[in-house]
Amino acid sequence: VRVVIALVYLVVCVLGLVGNLLALFLLHSHRWGQHHSSIDCFVMSLALTDLQFVLTLPFWAVDTLLDFRWPFGRVMCKIVSSVTTMNMYASVFFLTTMSVTRYHSLLTSMKMSSPKVANARARCASLIIWVVSLVATLPHAFYSTTVQVSTDEELCLMRFSDSDSGHWDPQVLLGLYQTQKVLLGFVIPLTVISVCYLLLLRFILSRRIVGSMESGTLTERSECERGRHRRRRSKVTRSVTIVVLSFFSCWLPNQALTLWGVLIKFDLVPFSKAFYNVQAYAFPLTVCLAHANSCLNPVLYCLIRKEYRAGLKELLLSVSRSVRNVLNRTLRGRRVEDIVM
Repeated sequence: VRVVIALVYLVVCVLGLVGNLLALFLLHSHRWGQHHSSIDCFVMSLALTDLQFVLTLPFWAVDTLLDFRWPFGRVMCKIVSSVTTMNMYASVFFLTTMSVTRYHSLLTSMKMSSPKVANARARCASLIIWVVSLVATLPHAFYSTTVQVSTDEELCLMRFSDSDSGHWDPQVLLGLYQTQKVLLGFVIPLTVISVCYLLLLRFILSRRIVGSMESGTLTERSECERGRHRRRRSKVTRSVTIVVLSFFSCWLPNQALTLWGVLIKFDLVPFSKAFYNVQAYAFPLTVCLAHANSCLNPVLYCLIRKEYRAGLKELLLSVSRSVRNVLNRTLRGRRVEDIVM
């Protein structure tokens, strides 16, 4: 199981690096062609966040392969743990903000708005997200440490010692922190994303009903416009649906097991052998699944859009032509050498 988990970490790292770098390249090349929308600003921030996130996965792969023994020292334990947690929060917050922005942009699609104002708001929102993510990560930065379990074995984990916790039980403090992770990292974002999705559906259905009532008086031009708006709403609805399902599927198992551990720390549920087995074997797999969301994000938010698919196709064609030219030159050089010989 440890070998499989380590391999999954490495695969997610490679795919995440390629996917997020490709997303950044497509966003950058698309930016020079036309105005950069607020959604594109959030997508770029999300890609940068996930890129930093996947860079920490090789450390966790080694940690898992060594039976969760941390060989990199206490300083790297704090750095890697904090970067992992901060980018987890930031990634989830960017996903949530993008869902809100999609709903707001659909509502105001008929109004004229300045791209500069929208971009300024997106940059301001991105800065706020990073600040909130940093604040939410402070407990992890303070209390992540290595624990000596033998003469040559250390574990990297969150530990609230008796001297740091004062009158509080360290297990209760750990439970409170994990409750924060469940609420800020899953429950609240999922609620906001789901509400935005339901409001999108209601808006689309209401527009469809109004459009059907006015169909008898529509001209041919207005009929085309209605079809164009319908296709746009359908694409938005499909992309948001995929995002909600991806986010829910990737994070639910990990957050459910984390919540189970919180209930045990608060003495609301008794500790059992089943919980121990799940934590030992299933929990690391749920972490892998949650981390895989960092690979899916650039695919969901870039390659699902037509203009970025076209940019990717053009990039692949350019690369294939370059490779073909190099191969042709190499073969031509070998033929010349054979003739000379």
